[in-house]
Amino acid sequence: MTILLCLIADMALAQEVAFSGKMNEKYKTLVVREVRFNTPVPSIQMVDSMFNREDIPFNAIDVENWEGYEYHPQVRFRMAWSENEIYLQYQVKEPVVKAVYGSDTGALPYKDSCLEFFSVPAADSIYYNLELNCIAKGTFAGGAKRSDRTRFGEDVLSKIRRHSTLGSEAFGVMENHEKPFEYTVTVAIPLEVFSLSKVEPLKGRTIRANFYKCGDEMPQPHYLSWNPIGTERPNFHTPEYFGYVKFE
Repeated sequence: MTILLCLIADMALAQEVAFSGKMNEKYKTLVVREVRFNTPVPSIQMVDSMFNREDIPFNAIDVENWEGYEYHPQVRFRMAWSENEIYLQYQVKEPVVKAVYGSDTGALPYKDSCLEFFSVPAADSIYYNLELNCIAKGTFAGGAKRSDRTRFGEDVLSKIRRHSTLGSEAFGVMENHEKPFEYTVTVAIPLEVFSLSKVEPLKGRTIRANFYKCGDEMPQPHYLSWNPIGTERPNFHTPEYFGYVKFE
């Protein structure tokens, strides 16, 4: 009887460890470094220089969640924060780029070469989605559900400072399979734009977030994420599959 009880206990422990391992694989964790500027609103050029000066590490956006989307551009991002802002920088290498939308007004960036940041910055159920095409034009919205979202206007979106090394003019579709395009998109996001929530100071906090690269209407549609997504079909509006972002 003693041996049997020990075997049962060992099996239970093994199952617990295995389950814990699966949970660790399901949710990634990113530790984000604090940075400082000599101005509360640094220019986007200052933010770009900061990433290199501080040697902020990159993280891959390389999870293929769904079959049938074999196109896999090389994508990585890095992140930092200050007292009042979040900073993001994406670097992409891909043979096909698309930028049909040349302004924020009326933009549907997910149809172009698109980079996205989804996050839950407060202790509530509201998540925000920032979607930018490869020339940094896009949309910003918030809400608790995909079907009920507030799409912010130019008065809010204009506060999100952005720059792309591909410029800011729409160019349609360009292809170069011999020498893939390489571009960088740098973004500064003031905390005040998360206006549907009460966002506490970031220092020492952990939030949920995910980072994406997609292109619904590109010659080769694709849907890549930083943290794995467990849905049957492509869907980025999945807070339950956001990873963890820890602000040091």
